[in-house]
Amino acid sequence: MVSGMASPRVLAIVLAGGEGKRLMPLTMDRAKPAVPFGGIYRLIDFALSNIVNSGYLKIVVLTQYKSHSLDRHIAKTWRMSNLLGNYVAPVPAQQRVGKHWFLGSADAVYQSLNLIDDERPDIVVIVGADNIYRMDFSQMVSQHIDSGFPLTVAGIRQPLALADQFGVIQADKDNPHKIAEFLEKPKDAQGLVDSPNEVLASMGNYVFDADALVEAVTADAKDDSSKHDMGGSIVPAFVSDGAAGLYDFTFNDVPGATDRDRSYWRDVGSVDAFYEANQDLISVFPVFNLYNDDWPLFTGYTGLPPAKFVYGHRERLGHALDSLVSPGVIVSGGEVVGSVLSPGTRVNSWSSVRDSVLFDGVQVGRNSTVSRAILDKYVVVEEGAQVGLDHDQDRERGFTITESGITVVPKGMVVKR
Repeated sequence: MVSGMASPRVLAIVLAGGEGKRLMPLTMDRAKPAVPFGGIYRLIDFALSNIVNSGYLKIVVLTQYKSHSLDRHIAKTWRMSNLLGNYVAPVPAQQRVGKHWFLGSADAVYQSLNLIDDERPDIVVIVGADNIYRMDFSQMVSQHIDSGFPLTVAGIRQPLALADQFGVIQADKDNPHKIAEFLEKPKDAQGLVDSPNEVLASMGNYVFDADALVEAVTADAKDDSSKHDMGGSIVPAFVSDGAAGLYDFTFNDVPGATDRDRSYWRDVGSVDAFYEANQDLISVFPVFNLYNDDWPLFTGYTGLPPAKFVYGHRERLGHALDSLVSPGVIVSGGEVVGSVLSPGTRVNSWSSVRDSVLFDGVQVGRNSTVSRAILDKYVVVEEGAQVGLDHDQDRERGFTITESGITVVPKGMVVKR
């Protein structure tokens, strides 16, 4: 119990072991949290930026699947001051308690209890690694301490019609900061009292008293019938004991937030959701604002030259409209509209890139067309080739077509005419 504590010791744990099957082929060669997003970022940068901006500078990142690019990104980007004892440490599955990898998010924490024992925090903040949002966790921690509950779960308001896609939280009638019921993907969820067309969905962000967390995951590890999952196993156990608090993300006040992007949160679990979240960045008044200097988003790109746009002739005008263009990009006589271009991308003369997301190092040849597509790193679109215009042809070439008609080209592919 940490009630009334002025300045608790906080350890942040980022669950970054997600395999990301629904994001294939973008996760064919990398862990889900390492997927590039918004030009210069990786998905994990959003969780880590939120934690650091909240003032918590002791962070462990639990990794598992295809973690090399994620480990490399953290090692190159997320360096803290050793002098002050701060760190961001990637920790792979270590088989500390048996010859098996992480069986679920609760088991990942259980297998990493040595980290909690080493740090001896009062509070443990546990967050996912692959959602797009801004959040001040210190406000959630403050409510957690005041409430006296050993666990607090963050809830995000979502349409009632989508309730069957989430873990749904029902608040106690007498105490809006207490969870009365936790329902996994319910078909008959009730709307909120102050908003009947909405429910509170779990964001997968938790604040625990450290001793309560250790006790809970240790008990869970001994239960062979458990899913060993934070949302599916640990949270329901606390709820049934009347020991789970609720934090409504709607009331999280992030410095610099606007009415337009306040309470923005996107789960980019599918390729279509990933594509749409990228598109959210590029409108005139963006739904998610990358340009909030009061709550910066940190990442690792330095030493790259500025973006360059060349050729101003009427027949070949190098330009980009309604787009995000990263450092190191060259648009040479081609057009870019409604797209996100990552570092090192080149768009050549008389070519057109529309409503697309291009990862690092993509080369778009002359007289070629890319439309409603995601091109993974180092894809080469040869001169005169097309992507996204003929789905039958795209499928024949081994590309993925999503439900909404987005063509995804895997890393390093050469797209021939």
